[in-house]
Amino acid sequence: MNALIRKHSKTIKNDVLAGMTVSLAMIPEVVAFAFVAQINPLMALSGAFMIGLITAIFGGRPGLISGAAGAVAVIFVSMIADGHTKGMLFDQPVENMGFFYLMACVILMGIIQVLAGVFKLGKFVRLIPHPVMMGFVNGLSIVIFIAQVKMFTHKKLEVTTEGVKKYVSYYMEGTELYMMIGLVLLTMAIIWGLPKLTKKVPAALTAILITTLIVVFGGLDVSTVGSYIVEGGGTGLKGEFPTPNLELWQNLPINVDTFMFILPFAFLAASVGLIETLMTMNLVDELTETRGNGNRECVAQGAGNIVSGLFGGTGGCGMIGQTVININSGGRGRLSGIMMALTLLSFILFADKYIEMVPIAALVGVMFMMVIETFAWSSFRILKKIPKSDAAVLIIVSVVTVFVDLAIAVFIGVIISALVFAWENAKKIRARKKVKEDGTKVYEIYGPLFFGSIQAFNEKFDIKNDPEKVEIDFLESRISDHSALEALFNLVEKYEKAGKQVKMKHLSEDCKNLMVKASPKLMNAIEDSIDDPRYHVMAKGDFI
Repeated sequence: MNALIRKHSKTIKNDVLAGMTVSLAMIPEVVAFAFVAQINPLMALSGAFMIGLITAIFGGRPGLISGAAGAVAVIFVSMIADGHTKGMLFDQPVENMGFFYLMACVILMGIIQVLAGVFKLGKFVRLIPHPVMMGFVNGLSIVIFIAQVKMFTHKKLEVTTEGVKKYVSYYMEGTELYMMIGLVLLTMAIIWGLPKLTKKVPAALTAILITTLIVVFGGLDVSTVGSYIVEGGGTGLKGEFPTPNLELWQNLPINVDTFMFILPFAFLAASVGLIETLMTMNLVDELTETRGNGNRECVAQGAGNIVSGLFGGTGGCGMIGQTVININSGGRGRLSGIMMALTLLSFILFADKYIEMVPIAALVGVMFMMVIETFAWSSFRILKKIPKSDAAVLIIVSVVTVFVDLAIAVFIGVIISALVFAWENAKKIRARKKVKEDGTKVYEIYGPLFFGSIQAFNEKFDIKNDPEKVEIDFLESRISDHSALEALFNLVEKYEKAGKQVKMKHLSEDCKNLMVKASPKLMNAIEDSIDDPRYHVMAKGDFI
């Protein structure tokens, strides 16, 4: 009993501390994504709280951290701008109408994700090959690294010659740059070295606290969370407890035009969100050697986005960076995600001034260490050992993730892998030919018969010179799709036109059923009287 209590006490402590660490690392990233989408940072932070809390409680993968993610935020940029324009076209113009379209879009995004979970589409993540997974991890690590490098800049509001106001970024120089680099290295050194001394305290949280105390008591003039928000046009982290946004229903026109306007953005955001979430879930499965429930996670993500939209927050999904920090800090249970959300809310409500003191360098150092630990360094070692096609997929997915988009990268990787698989299996079709004593010619087929192998399959037969009786033995083959059925139908028809009889043997029951449904004519060509010892080794119920 004492051992059990100690075990649970240790787990609770790890989850609580890991959740607090992740919440600190969440703030600058969420704020940065808010600037990308051109929305109020508090709107993004509120969304991160609600999505993070709901998915932590109801999700299918304990330890996975969700929030307002950049992959989703980027999709909303053009929609918000177009929404502002549409708002000025009404009889009574509505200011900032794009934000109301955003909330409606987030709600529809959540509904789509819930439906994906209900119809069990989460299982399709199992079809993602390992090279795609490694490419995804590497590409996303590079994206996160680049995002942290941008933290070494200052944003200044300038007026162009045309009179347009815009923010321009300048890289740090001189003493400020050196202090930033020094604090980042100090944070990384603490995270690297502290576990070698003791594992009783979370290294990332300790590093953030130490670096913050050095900056505060040392009076160092460096970029902090507070100055970062002000530079981006924000006023601070101080907010209120999220409440239902009644203005949404008062200002948003509920009609077909609104639905058709937000549907493409909602569908794309739902797809990108689920792909990033399920890929992150797979990564957690590998790191913890456990297995999550993809369909349950889809429903929880959707529910989180629906609530976020109703309460005036933005959309989100699973976040690989924060999830890895959570896992590496010892967070394994649902409590870590719940603690992250509640800590984030307490920062917004009560501790905004203290969080605004945290130097950006400390958070950048945490993210840099996360990138180092997340990147699949083994991919360099295995590139020459794995098939060239897999190596190409790994590289392509990484590059597309960095320069285009995560969802597109995954789709491309899966498509290439599927095409390579089809091509390789298409080359495996073989036919051994022999003649029986009664003159019947037998074609013994080896390999799968499907759309990719049909041409090679047809080339095996010599209809013109074959005898009057022909047998096609499928004992070592399998008919896989409609294209294969059509090829067999055409083959039988050609033999019949040549005045010859063809019989097909050793077809499995499901293959025979498919063939009879496709064309009753094929029934006459199927040989049911099979006497082969290999067909009676196991009873039907013994197969697994």
